[in-house]
Amino acid sequence: MNKEVSYPQDEPNFNVALALSLVIFGFDGIDFQVLTVPSSYSPFKGALILPSKYLTEKDELLLSARKLFEGIVGEQNEITIEQLRAFGGVYRHPNGRVVNVPHYALVKKVDFRNSKWLEFGLKWYPVKMVPDLAYDHNEVVEYALERLKRRVKRRPVGFHLLSEEFTLGQLQNLYESALGKKFDRRNFRKKLFNTTLIIDLEKAADGIEKGQKKGSKLYKFNSAEYDKMKIQGYDFLF
Repeated sequence: MNKEVSYPQDEPNFNVALALSLVIFGFDGIDFQVLTVPSSYSPFKGALILPSKYLTEKDELLLSARKLFEGIVGEQNEITIEQLRAFGGVYRHPNGRVVNVPHYALVKKVDFRNSKWLEFGLKWYPVKMVPDLAYDHNEVVEYALERLKRRVKRRPVGFHLLSEEFTLGQLQNLYESALGKKFDRRNFRKKLFNTTLIIDLEKAADGIEKGQKKGSKLYKFNSAEYDKMKIQGYDFLF
């Protein structure tokens, strides 16, 4: 048998490091943004990166991603954290072979405040204005955005980022920011009204919340339909 198809071929190299990065998308009612932090260590000390950590041999991936997330923004009851793919370029880390397994998470920015953020230099950037990041983290952000686009088209991913009562303008902002495109206002609303996903509350917004216009009609999600769509998916394409 050819050596290349036998398993195991050789003794494994345990000198390869494993890292985890977290793409945290925050929504403020108008735009999606990405959270960055200055690197504390060489070889890119001071350069902006995604929140990251090196993993030990006992660290489970998704649990480590959740711990990293909660260490930054605190506990969240309804939170989407999803693994992306491995980024394993041979020379992505100047000091040696490091394979990165990033995850992404979605948060509503107004839901959390952390007094230590300024101390550690964490900062939000709009997804269209992410600066140069160290390593291959810009590539990670782009991949996470593409994953988010696919999810938004077929699942109600990110709907929890809206307040319990919201305007159609805010919902359209969510879709436009996630998908990176503008929609015709009339067609967008027509598609929504062809579903049973939203319920008219028959009252008007006060315009205080970001993304709301005073006097706009308020809606809420039909919870039963929302839960069904989370499981079955839907065809909400533009």
